[in-house]
Amino acid sequence: MDGQPVTRTEALMDAVRARLASRALAAGDRLPSVRRFAETMRVSPSTVVEAYDRLAAEGLIHARRGSGFYVTGSHMPPMALGEMGERRDRDIDPLWVSRESLDADPSALKPGCGWLPADWMPQAPMRRALRALARVEDNILSDYGSTRGSAALRRLLLARFAEQGIEADPGQLMLTGSGTQAIDLICRFLLRPGDTVLVDDPCYFNFQALLRAHQARIVGISYTPTGPDVTAFEAAAAAERPRLYITNSALHNPTGATLSPQTAHRLLTVAAAHDVTVVEDDIFADFEPAPSPRLAALDGLSRVVRIGSFSKTLSAAMRCGYIAARADWIEGLVDLQVATSFGGPSPIATEMIAHVLAGGGYRKHMDELRRRLTHARGEAAARLALLGITPWIDPRGGFYLWCRLPDGHESAIVARRAMAEGVVLAPGNVFSPSGSAGGFMRFNVTQMDDPRIDDVLRRAIDGA
Repeated sequence: MDGQPVTRTEALMDAVRARLASRALAAGDRLPSVRRFAETMRVSPSTVVEAYDRLAAEGLIHARRGSGFYVTGSHMPPMALGEMGERRDRDIDPLWVSRESLDADPSALKPGCGWLPADWMPQAPMRRALRALARVEDNILSDYGSTRGSAALRRLLLARFAEQGIEADPGQLMLTGSGTQAIDLICRFLLRPGDTVLVDDPCYFNFQALLRAHQARIVGISYTPTGPDVTAFEAAAAAERPRLYITNSALHNPTGATLSPQTAHRLLTVAAAHDVTVVEDDIFADFEPAPSPRLAALDGLSRVVRIGSFSKTLSAAMRCGYIAARADWIEGLVDLQVATSFGGPSPIATEMIAHVLAGGGYRKHMDELRRRLTHARGEAAARLALLGITPWIDPRGGFYLWCRLPDGHESAIVARRAMAEGVVLAPGNVFSPSGSAGGFMRFNVTQMDDPRIDDVLRRAIDGA
């Protein structure tokens, strides 16, 4: 009956059900032995036996004579990402924050979102590309995408790689449906449930959500103004035996920091010593005033996998990403994309992107965009300073400011108060696997024109 205390047996059963729901236990997995589970849960072995017997009666597990108890798989619950991993308050849960940004009312102010306003994007070149679509062959408008994606767009990307010192041949590049799909395919290709993945702390919050979906174990590495703390990276690589490390090199999200040459070389040396594959998300590369060190260029795409997309510079509506990696890995990744998407990205999207990149309008757009961003960062920093909010560093480019709130203020509380007034913010701990960034907040300087944001922030801080 409701309100009655849970017995020890029921508590054990709930613990097993929770591990099944979070996919920590999968079909065919062996449960802890009766004695070990009893010691862990501090109950008697007979209580564990009763719990296992009752779970077996429900069909969730079954006994194998002389071997123990195993998950049946026939009653596995559907995947619920929100229930997987450590439970977080919704204000700092990556899935909830993403939903709030994507589903916000059009009238909401969104200085916490991760994209540029429509009037900052290259609307004229995109409209010219749309008109050009009227003249393309019929198959572009009606057929599936080829398995590696548009040959024209891949040629343009390879030329851009060469400008950045990355030598790659056509067999080392494929297009994907988005940058997020690129990471998803790499995780499918290289990870198994329970594998450890290193990420920056703080890091782009959807890395955490995606890794949760792949049932990976996430370990955060403290990030500094010149890149990850290499001493901490080396210690984690030795102790945790990670399969992957996922990072941004240029204009790191959320901090805006840039990898230094010294850190890049040390990082690759440690990764090689401990057999760690590095996934370098280079989505912000074109926002840099001048190229900074690239792990993919230093490594030659041997241990480093480079990914990127065009959603930040061209259009989030025309989704397309890419993966550059070893040729044999690209072959396997192409098969995975066929299995999960039946072909590459939309030919319409890739045709439009190729048309814009091939014209002179894109470079002019990026030159103007970098100029506008320099002004916007300075203006936003000055306005935030009046509220006692200070940038962690002065980024050399991009549209993020990673800022400290005034002493003693918790960003999740500030974000909650601002949300009540129709302002979407990005509190620090949504980016931090360790939950150590409660005093920080990420601001998108291109989304801060409205003076009402200052008033809402002031009230949210004063009331926090």
